Amino acid sequence: MEIIKLNDGNKRKYIDLLLIADEQESMIDKYLERGEMFVLNDNGVKAECVVTNEEDGIYELKNIAVMPDSQRRGYGKRLIDYLFFHYIDCKTLLVGTGDVPSALCFYHKCGFIESHRIKNFFYGQLRPSDI
Repeated sequence: MEIIKLNDGNKRKYIDLLLIADEQESMIDKYLERGEMFVLNDNGVKAECVVTNEEDGIYELKNIAVMPDSQRRGYGKRLIDYLFFHYIDCKTLLVGTGDVPSALCFYHKCGFIESHRIKNFFYGQLRPSDI
């Protein structure tokens, strides 16, 4: 298994995987260019994530998706854990997601703590000391 940081020219190659987590391509376009993308390869691409730098030491997980046939095998959590090794200055990792039980369960299992909710949208944060 390896996690690879992609250069800008290769990000759109994974649009189908990105669309699993974010169904609006127009929304993906807003963060894809300014974000960094990581792909988890384990005898084929199993998962990806896109992270943006919001301010000093604060990053946001904009998109994380695992291939449907590879879900519930720890690939998503491995990507999140990897981010703290990659971003050594990370004080907080933020996430925003719809109020979907399976997504909320995943983020809670990864250690995210709810910071607030707006309507049906969950906002959480994770600090290196929490993992």
